[in-house]
Amino acid sequence: MQECTNAPMQECREMTSPPDPRSLKARGNIYPPSSVIRHPFPPRRDLRYAPSSAICQWLALYTKSRQEKVVMQRLLEEGIEAYVPLHKVIRQWSDRKKLVEEPLIRSYCFVNVAPFRQHKVLGVPGAVRYVWFSGKPAAIPAKQIDLLKIITGYNIPVECLSGNLMPGTKVKIIAGPMAGYCGEMISGSGKSRVIIRIEPLETAISISISPALLERIRN
Repeated sequence: MQECTNAPMQECREMTSPPDPRSLKARGNIYPPSSVIRHPFPPRRDLRYAPSSAICQWLALYTKSRQEKVVMQRLLEEGIEAYVPLHKVIRQWSDRKKLVEEPLIRSYCFVNVAPFRQHKVLGVPGAVRYVWFSGKPAAIPAKQIDLLKIITGYNIPVECLSGNLMPGTKVKIIAGPMAGYCGEMISGSGKSRVIIRIEPLETAISISISPALLERIRN
């Protein structure tokens, strides 16, 4: 059966329109032959059997300084899913204060892309390189991307930490928008906070949360 997906839309509509039943009845066949019915769209593939090169995964893309949002916008224009977690902060100018949105994790843009399109991402102005691990771009779990979206979507007060952090007490958040996520409770400056590590960026998100919303994880 010939494909018609490359034909103009009007032509596809003409090809897919059913034949006149009266003409079929005159030929002694009330059902159109299979060669007459065509579909302008290919059937949806089952991703369980898709090649690994066609499956998208989240990657961390390092960008030029202060180019995170610009890179994200350019990728979206190219049809590539991209995400920069933004949080609202108050900035002081000489004559006024202003609430602005800034990247939560500096110089990073997260992209959800299949391996065969990874090179296209690097061609976007402002993109520098992927974060690598074990000889290939390091995959970021989708659950961690979802967590960042929850934090920024609910405007949860948060701080981004980098470097080697001492391990804390493992806890699970049992209530609120982040329920189900696990982290480490640490103490400092007279208050307790929960950190959630973003692997493999050597970065952690620090959140102030009530101990009543935490459950200690027993080894």
